[in-house]
Amino acid sequence: MPFLDPYTAVLDTRAAAHLLRRATFGPTQAEITQFTGLTAAQAVQNLLNNAVTTPPPPVEMDETAANPGQPFLDKPFNGDRNFQFGQFIKYWWLGLMTQQTAPPSLLDKLTLFWQNHFVTTREVVDDYRFVDRYLRLLRANALGNFRTFVTAVTKDPAMLRYLNGNENEAGKPNENYARELQELFTCGAFDPAGNKNYTEDDVKTAARVLTGWQYTNFWTVGSTSFDTVFVPAKHDTTAKTFSAKYNSTTIAGRSGATAGDLELADLVTMLLNHPQTAKFICRKLYRWYVNPNVTPDIETNIIEPLAQFFASAGNNWAIQPVVVKLLNSQAFFDEANRGAIVKSPAELLLGSVRFFNQPVPNMTTDYVAFRKLFEFLHWRMQNLQMNTLDQPTVFGFEPYFQTGYTKNWMNTTTVALRNDFTDALIWRWYEVKPGYNLGVDVLAWATSLQPDFANVKSTTNPTGTDPISCVQVLDAFLVNLFATSLFQTQKDFLIDKIMMQEIPRTSWNFEWNAYRADPTNSYRRNVPTWRLQNLLRYLLRMAEYHVF
Repeated sequence: MPFLDPYTAVLDTRAAAHLLRRATFGPTQAEITQFTGLTAAQAVQNLLNNAVTTPPPPVEMDETAANPGQPFLDKPFNGDRNFQFGQFIKYWWLGLMTQQTAPPSLLDKLTLFWQNHFVTTREVVDDYRFVDRYLRLLRANALGNFRTFVTAVTKDPAMLRYLNGNENEAGKPNENYARELQELFTCGAFDPAGNKNYTEDDVKTAARVLTGWQYTNFWTVGSTSFDTVFVPAKHDTTAKTFSAKYNSTTIAGRSGATAGDLELADLVTMLLNHPQTAKFICRKLYRWYVNPNVTPDIETNIIEPLAQFFASAGNNWAIQPVVVKLLNSQAFFDEANRGAIVKSPAELLLGSVRFFNQPVPNMTTDYVAFRKLFEFLHWRMQNLQMNTLDQPTVFGFEPYFQTGYTKNWMNTTTVALRNDFTDALIWRWYEVKPGYNLGVDVLAWATSLQPDFANVKSTTNPTGTDPISCVQVLDAFLVNLFATSLFQTQKDFLIDKIMMQEIPRTSWNFEWNAYRADPTNSYRRNVPTWRLQNLLRYLLRMAEYHVF
């Protein structure tokens, strides 16, 4: 495998679909068509060009409120609505992930990567304004400079609250953020050989560097602003010397209004100079985009050179070139890496909505339907152990760090719940609004495949069209549905056992033509509908649908 060498072939349909599945929450058929025929470089550049870092704000989605469909973040803090507004921010972000009206971008999925890296949660932060500001900070910096990113995250009100940075004062330091800054956000706890990357004294010393940062107006009803402030009187002004893990670096103690920023800049520089920091971030990006399994061969031939590039003087910790290099690589497009990741609940649920072209209601003019759609998706994602903006711990969602990685999305409980969701797409029982039930109208879809639908070929009409066959139906269902191709034996099983229930395939021709001849007849309509639903239901339950 040439590893990081550029993938130079023009993207065929499968390669285009692979890129879009990994870089977004899942493509539509139209997007796959649009990206087919591009080079990898062109396709990735399009995904960058389409990024919108400052989307319109979330809106009031309660139809009984005074200003439904209007932004609420520009109004004074409302404690009575704190939880509800936090939920609306979740729905707003899920809407950005799912929308089909904007060209596909890699920003929202990369923002989720960073939100799961620099974890803060709505539940702990507990001020919807802090949550919104933090999410926007992540969007703005997702493709920017990692040095700037770490610095901004450290001082952000949401992070100060989540990891107790506001309680970190001279004489009584709080080590919570100082520990996670090293263990989770920069160098990582251990190197690949199992050696500790820092000491407990390094945690204590970093905490002293970070003393004095506070936030204002948390949960202050009626307040119209909030911010981060540095309080010199609460800052430890003494020199801070780190262990040999950091080359015994000493950060000079400072006092006055600029002390916090100056010492933080020195601390970030020291953390970035650690030999494991760039590798730690690149390893996580590789697992996010390419394959959860990082072998010694991958470590040597992808992680190490990518990390050297990330930290090089020429790149200077810019994130975008690293993402581009990875997504343009031959390793990324290698067949062995296709179908190698289990879909997260976001990729399964939101990706299904996108793939099957389920409309996303307009948030500002159709806010009730928008809320209903994303209430449905959000609570199912939560049951599937992916509560957006509310990870269970500072480590993030378990399938991104635990042994087994994305396989942890699948267990005896979640498999049943995943099937329950895909069944909802088949049976179409959830009403988003009158006239719009979430799910696939399989009969209308199959009808669209039939040329000259009403012109049924018969003994009295020899010039009519033949029915679409079982094979044509299955092949149409399979277009871009799976990351890997089915064997012929699997296809035969799907037709003969699942669709036709072991009666001859020719029976389908009679059933379909009977429906074509009299589409208003409920019996003639129900028989092909049942067969199509049964087939698609099985396809969406297959293991192949749950990997990408």
